[in-house]
Amino acid sequence: METHTARRLLTMGLICLCAALLSGCVGTGNWRGKVEVELPAFGHRNWIVIADSAYPKQSADGIETIVTRAGQLEVLAYVLKQIEKTPHVQANILLDAELDSVSEEDAPGVSAYRAQLNELLEGRRVERVVHENIIARLDKGAEMFNTLLLKTNMTVPYTSVFLELECGYWDAQKEKRLREAFGRMESK
Repeated sequence: METHTARRLLTMGLICLCAALLSGCVGTGNWRGKVEVELPAFGHRNWIVIADSAYPKQSADGIETIVTRAGQLEVLAYVLKQIEKTPHVQANILLDAELDSVSEEDAPGVSAYRAQLNELLEGRRVERVVHENIIARLDKGAEMFNTLLLKTNMTVPYTSVFLELECGYWDAQKEKRLREAFGRMESK
């Protein structure tokens, strides 16, 4: 009887260990490795979000959340560097418009964060959009396309950075010229 109980306890222990390991791999796995694996598969209309710690885990099937346990600027710098090394995509960078109005009194450290963020994003095209409008765009995109959400340890509100990927070798001007030429061909 003691052998049966010991086996049962060992089995339950192994099940708990496996569950703990799996939850760790899914929720807090190697976020750098995840970026390196996903980025080659991502293309235009995919998103990468570098989120603050209060950002909710979204329920849409196409949104995968990874808890990085890292600083937001560290994660953002890494992701931007990886995107720069990937010729098939580039990022439209969206920031919450509300961030510019968050006061130091209400969120200590926000001024230093804004300065560091501006330095990191210097020379890049950045769009500031009301938070709810970004979320609506993200939700609409997630209906058909995958999103990688990297949750950081940031504790300042409205600091999430949204990277809406687009084609790295084709832009809106080229698409417009193509559509104009295609329209001329269709009308003949």
